[in-house]
Amino acid sequence: MIVVDSHLDIAMNAFYLDRDYRKSVQDIRQDEAGMDEKGRGCGTVSFPELRRTEIAVSFCTVLARTKSGQKSLIDFRTQEIATAHAQGELAYYREMQRQGDIRMIATATELNQHMAEWRADPDNTPLGMVLTMEGADPVVDLDQLDWWWDQGLRALSLAHYGPSEYAHGTESLGGLTDRGKALLEKMNGMGFVLDVSHFNDQSFWEGVEIFQGPLWASHNNCRALVPGDRQLTDDMLKVVIERDGVIGSVLDAWMVVPNWERGVTLPDENCTMEHFVDHIDHVCQVAGNANHAAIGTDLDGGYGTEQTPSDLDTIYDLQRVPEKLSKRGYTDADIEKIMHGNWLRMLNRVLPAE
Repeated sequence: MIVVDSHLDIAMNAFYLDRDYRKSVQDIRQDEAGMDEKGRGCGTVSFPELRRTEIAVSFCTVLARTKSGQKSLIDFRTQEIATAHAQGELAYYREMQRQGDIRMIATATELNQHMAEWRADPDNTPLGMVLTMEGADPVVDLDQLDWWWDQGLRALSLAHYGPSEYAHGTESLGGLTDRGKALLEKMNGMGFVLDVSHFNDQSFWEGVEIFQGPLWASHNNCRALVPGDRQLTDDMLKVVIERDGVIGSVLDAWMVVPNWERGVTLPDENCTMEHFVDHIDHVCQVAGNANHAAIGTDLDGGYGTEQTPSDLDTIYDLQRVPEKLSKRGYTDADIEKIMHGNWLRMLNRVLPAE
């Protein structure tokens, strides 16, 4: 079945981990054999694997932070440095597009033309990608937001882990900054989608009040099943649903099941693809239908199979989700919505026509 995945950090991994995404997952793992950094040698994503999984479209990020308080490959001292790195990630996507591996999609016309080609000849159609930004630190000022739009950026979140220039995100205290409020005001009139992923609770509620445009949650699970401010409460889910948004369920194990300790817990039968499907099902139960649940894997988002459901080897295991949903009583039509239809419908609504 065709799949749309709403969160992959392709350029981040190519840029910082020196991964050649044209290789198979197995060959990338071999390239990284013996490396001891987190996620090395156990990745799950590559261009051939995306094609094998029938992922016709993915939302692919640029990511660079300035104020998180953490020290990592994606943390920088100033926004000028952060935007340069994010533009480097964009340059990677542009080069992969020039060589025919991927196709950047920024309008509804481009999306529909791409899907027509994909359905007719999936083996020879480039992988479709929609440009998103995880945490808005690479937007140096309000004027630069116009430049990012012109480059094809269509959705952004304001924060990642910790505080950003614009908002407080996961595992930090506080709400929107004055700059964040101004950024949302400008986004209101431009056509951007606000991705509520990584907002802490205060930032979420302040953000959805100021921003009146379309919302989605590119990679979020449900707090009713797993506690913590990285997950959405049912009230938060209802806000996204009421505004006709979509929630992409994520495969990072500590968001799939409670009591998973990153770097300590090992994959076992207590975290499986069935638990992942629990989150999809919960979104549908909150909504009362299957019109707002979808896939947003975040696979290889700073981790590999050491931090995924125990029965997942590569992203191809998404193709087991339809059968699991069918066994829970979902119709074929609803399964198609979850696997790709809801994201395609929303993209057609929020992308500029041409």
